[in-house]
Amino acid sequence: MSPVAAIIIPTRGRPRYLDRALASLANQAHSANVEIIVVDDGPSLTTRTIAEAHGARYLDENAGDGVNAARNRGIVATSAPLLIFIDDDVEVDAGWLAALLAAAAAQPEQVGVLTGPIRAKLEDHRFRACGREGWPITTTDFGDSDCDCSYAWSANVLIRRSAFEAVGLFDPFLARGTEQEWEDRWRESGGRIRYVAAAGVDHLRIGDQARLRSLCAAARTSGRWARRYDERRGVAPGILGELRTLVGCIAHGPRRLCMMGPVTAAHSLGRVEATISRSPLPGTPVISGENDFLSLSSGLVAGRRGQLMAVADKGLDLLESRRRQQLQRLAKSAPRRRVLVMTIASQSGATLVEDQRAELLRSRHDVELVVRSAGSDGKFENLNKLVAELDLSSYDWIIVLDDDVALPRNFLDSFLLSCEEFNFQIAQPAHRLHSHAAWPITRRQRGVRSRRTTFVEIGPLTAFTPLAAQQLIPFPQLRMGWGLDSHWAAIAAQRGWPIGIVDATPVGHTLRPVAADYPRAEAIAEAQQFLADKPYLRRDEVRTIGVYR
Repeated sequence: MSPVAAIIIPTRGRPRYLDRALASLANQAHSANVEIIVVDDGPSLTTRTIAEAHGARYLDENAGDGVNAARNRGIVATSAPLLIFIDDDVEVDAGWLAALLAAAAAQPEQVGVLTGPIRAKLEDHRFRACGREGWPITTTDFGDSDCDCSYAWSANVLIRRSAFEAVGLFDPFLARGTEQEWEDRWRESGGRIRYVAAAGVDHLRIGDQARLRSLCAAARTSGRWARRYDERRGVAPGILGELRTLVGCIAHGPRRLCMMGPVTAAHSLGRVEATISRSPLPGTPVISGENDFLSLSSGLVAGRRGQLMAVADKGLDLLESRRRQQLQRLAKSAPRRRVLVMTIASQSGATLVEDQRAELLRSRHDVELVVRSAGSDGKFENLNKLVAELDLSSYDWIIVLDDDVALPRNFLDSFLLSCEEFNFQIAQPAHRLHSHAAWPITRRQRGVRSRRTTFVEIGPLTAFTPLAAQQLIPFPQLRMGWGLDSHWAAIAAQRGWPIGIVDATPVGHTLRPVAADYPRAEAIAEAQQFLADKPYLRRDEVRTIGVYR
């Protein structure tokens, strides 16, 4: 009989905590036909013994990849439609599981995430707090009534499998901010998060880990990661702001006779250290294999930051409107070209194909738009099937266009004029500021028409001349195609081809996040295998080598 849900617990070297967590939930899970999966990120015979003693399935494959990758492995290992995540340092209430399952059954699919109270419980050592600064470990309390909320934390959260299918898995390169980053994607897609008051857990600190010095050490590490995550989101304050916060935290302890003073000061000190030092933080996740073909940035724009970027885009549009009109006038006298545009349309969500068709057919060029339904094949498998039916030699430009790209008005004429003026053999339009873009180099730059770069992405829009297409198409037998753009860049460098980014025609990519339609971990594994014996451009070699204004 298939499980109605699975409880996934990532752990590493904390058997005492894990034993208490499993003891609190095992009976609830077994009586409700809920599977328990322990994912060990630091394989240990003791951990395995404890997991199996409580009837849990034990996984230790690819250990050491980090907590987010461990959670993803748990998701892949089960077919359960409801996935419940807890940390290894919690004890659940007697009615915890029943409350979560009942709430999931009562709520619509739009409520893809459910959480409950998380209470701090420090044992073995006294901890005096004034109440103004919370607790030294994660807590959640929205009261005694169920309600929608903004975030749910990994100590106590249920996520529907359909939500992962909609926006992708957890980002395996994040060591902190996992839930927030994923939940930003979920909420941006229109999803909701629900607080279930009856589904509570205790968040534990026991033994030496409950001592003040241990809590401060943990807070300092957390502060470093929090700073880096805020930088990634574009909301980190300057060094003076961080120092002011540190001074206030130092003063809080003696002023209030509160042990949270040293803890918050340690957290703030960690943020200051991460502001000053740019070296990688200890414990940065590294997925098994060589991953220097990745940007290490999700590039997502969501929430308040996304709103600010959208406003900034409108401002840039106004500032550059005159330059854009001049370019459009020049494009009217350019030679007419025959252009093939290939698009693979997703079956799992909304697309912009019809809007794209209307915009492309507005062009003065002879445009042929070929759309293929994705089906069960990957993007590049589908593209190769299209290529097999076409004569690419009869086209002046071949464009691969994702189905979720918003094209600006009069896009194609200005884009191709810029590509030909600077002799780009492979090119892409820049991303707008409010656009999901993994590589920072691809975002639009003010006052710039085009840039010659060492790198052009595989999407969301990539253009090839006949010369480049002859060498690069048909595409290799790949499903997702990650790493293929790094290989193209190496080939372009070997052959002396100019490649680049057109800033004058920025596109928007906000309908779906990167990797929303396929598992990120599988895309990485595919790229590792593909690049193992091929030349490719490394992450630190991605740069701009010429600017045209």
